Amino acid sequence: MQASSCAAAPALDAPSLSAARRAIRVLFFVLGMAMGVWGAQVPAVKAHYGLDEQTLSLALLAGAGGAVLCLLTAGALVARFGARRCVQAAGTLMLASVAAVLQVRSLGALFALMLLLGAGSALFDVAINAEGSALEQRARRKLMSGLHAMFSVGGMAGALLCSLLHRGGVAPQFQLAGSAAAMAIALWASAAGLGSQRTDSEEAPAPIAWPRGILLWMGVLTALCMVAEGSMYDWSALFIRQELATDAATGALGFAAFSAAMAIGRLFGDRVRERFTPVALMRGSGVLATAGMALALTTAAPAVALLGFMLVGLGLANVVPVMFAAAAQVPGVSPAHGVAAVSSVGYLGFMVGPPLIGALARWSSLTAALWAVALFAVLMGVAARAVLGRSG
Repeated sequence: MQASSCAAAPALDAPSLSAARRAIRVLFFVLGMAMGVWGAQVPAVKAHYGLDEQTLSLALLAGAGGAVLCLLTAGALVARFGARRCVQAAGTLMLASVAAVLQVRSLGALFALMLLLGAGSALFDVAINAEGSALEQRARRKLMSGLHAMFSVGGMAGALLCSLLHRGGVAPQFQLAGSAAAMAIALWASAAGLGSQRTDSEEAPAPIAWPRGILLWMGVLTALCMVAEGSMYDWSALFIRQELATDAATGALGFAAFSAAMAIGRLFGDRVRERFTPVALMRGSGVLATAGMALALTTAAPAVALLGFMLVGLGLANVVPVMFAAAAQVPGVSPAHGVAAVSSVGYLGFMVGPPLIGALARWSSLTAALWAVALFAVLMGVAARAVLGRSG
């Protein structure tokens, strides 16, 4: 299988489809678990380095900046070296950064590790999404939401694992190092099932995936979703622990609840995509995410806040799979380049969103700052028809 346009490729037989989907599912799980473990440990990172919200937001900005810079060339890298090599190299870089982040105390080292974490996770993300989109086209049926469900399951598993290890008294630095080692084994075992070939496109891939035309606007819509999703990764655990005065183990459940709901939404997402137009799906997503944030931010009960985060997860569950699948099918653009172009704009949500929340929290409070997430969810639903109206 190749990370390239597969519109004319023959359909896969059942055994080949099963093997390919199994390999890609594991890799989506690994990416989600890495992000879940990281998200659950943000309070530990904040305490380890003695950071305030503004400095923490700058560290998060470094990670998102590394992601955006890498995304500009990720499509060309996948086309040139193949998905397998990109997944192996990028995944190793990502997991090494996760393992090392609590092993040092230098602020400069933290920013460097965040930059590497962002770059590694971005290239890994593009490679597996391009492979998933190509597989969906060759399978002749919708698969992307199911693949992204594994990302959410991985995020939930990572956050729950950290919560259990917190309760067991395991130090955060050992949690990160041990989980990174386990994920590395799964990554290298599954990467062997990916295509190693370079793109079969007759045109040489552009070295930089500048988003243009419809890809640019798809990216903007994706960015609105990723502001909310990125904020859940980076601030949900801290919100539950700090604003609602809970312990570290309960705080880690904030991200776990969000990821669990995303996983459920995505497990049924391919059926939802068959029943509803993209515009209707995006509008419903905006309503659910907005309602969930409002519920979480207006309660003093941790259980109710967790329920709110679950509604946010359900609302956002199928936005990125829909947008990436659409980007991978734009005529004249390879799947890797389409995904990379949309991701490069979408990741601006990760880059701008979480640091913006941190800056607003410093001026007011984290609770007040997170209302910005509800605003972006509203904008996402409102903008859906302008971007996807023709396809809806």
